[in-house]
Amino acid sequence: MNSFRFYNPTQIIFGEGTADTVGQQLASVGAKSVLLIYGGGSIKKSGLYDRVIKQLQEIGAKVVELPGVEPNPRVSTVRKGIELCRSENVDFILAVGGGSVIDAAKAVAVGVPYEGDVWDFLMRKAEIRGALPLGAVLTLSATGSEMNGSAVITDWEHQLKKAFGSIYAYPKFSILDPTLTYTVPADQTVNGAVDMMSHVFEQYFSLTTDTPLQERLCESILQTVIENAELALKEPTNYAARANIMLCGTYALNGGMISVGMQNDWATHMIEHEVSAIYDIAHAAGLAILFPNWMKYVYRERIDRFVQFAVRVWGVDPNGKSDEEIALAGIQATRDYFSRIGAPARLADLGIGAEHLDQMAKETVRFHPVGSFKKLAEQDVRAILEMSL
Repeated sequence: MNSFRFYNPTQIIFGEGTADTVGQQLASVGAKSVLLIYGGGSIKKSGLYDRVIKQLQEIGAKVVELPGVEPNPRVSTVRKGIELCRSENVDFILAVGGGSVIDAAKAVAVGVPYEGDVWDFLMRKAEIRGALPLGAVLTLSATGSEMNGSAVITDWEHQLKKAFGSIYAYPKFSILDPTLTYTVPADQTVNGAVDMMSHVFEQYFSLTTDTPLQERLCESILQTVIENAELALKEPTNYAARANIMLCGTYALNGGMISVGMQNDWATHMIEHEVSAIYDIAHAAGLAILFPNWMKYVYRERIDRFVQFAVRVWGVDPNGKSDEEIALAGIQATRDYFSRIGAPARLADLGIGAEHLDQMAKETVRFHPVGSFKKLAEQDVRAILEMSL
């Protein structure tokens, strides 16, 4: 196990009815002028928008709105939010939505005190040194953005999708009410399950040794998602299933709690960012396609971890099988599960061909080779993309 420091300043308020405490939380942090950020309007259809507005009015807060955040949030939308915060003297940002909305809120938050363009942070031209405070009301279990300091933003004009992370971008609080996910469409429930499992994969497949606790934490999250995602698809208002999935999403990516002392990978995420930067597909749909192929490409780097994954997570019977057979059975089980819950298996399923493979491979390694389980150069990324066609 490696040495580490772990710090997470986000307060989590979890449970049924907690969405009705947002006014209380905002009052406790002294919010007077709030930028309310949300997506395509589902919070209005569900009635959540009215519930939030009522609470903001009750505490006497001024409300400035930024609606229409995209599933792959655009830097152009972030820039609008930054200008609103400056012109309206906003002192707190409230994101009501899923990971994309929260990511956009984080980018707005770090961009307000910065004199340059917020995209500088994504291109590693500037260091984040401060941010407006923000909070979140989560409506979609998936990214873990509600309890971490990371965000992914797209520059659609230049077909770029990049990430940043900063201690300043952690929400002050996040409200997690599982009942808010009852009306989530089936495809978004599927994407959420894939996304959180993929976050665990990026941490679990590590070359770091002597980390039994972290490995079992990762395995338990994977098993819990596997057990509950199909139940939530069959019974959308099953509180236990929705609650378990929501907590898994938060734990899967909250600043490294499940993988402290372990080297992480993140190559597959970097590859997918370049796919969705061009094709604007759902991030998790791309991960569902790419991850089993990444696994096939790298599993020999540490076959014992893939054997453990197959046996502990998927229940593969090791008797009479070689390590190679066990590892491949676990990878196939992953692919089969993604397909069973309705995730795509090939880029062709999303209408994606080979025309931009070179561009995607090159942009993935713009700053350096990606990954740590196996460092991937441009030709490796292209090979994984070809396997995914």
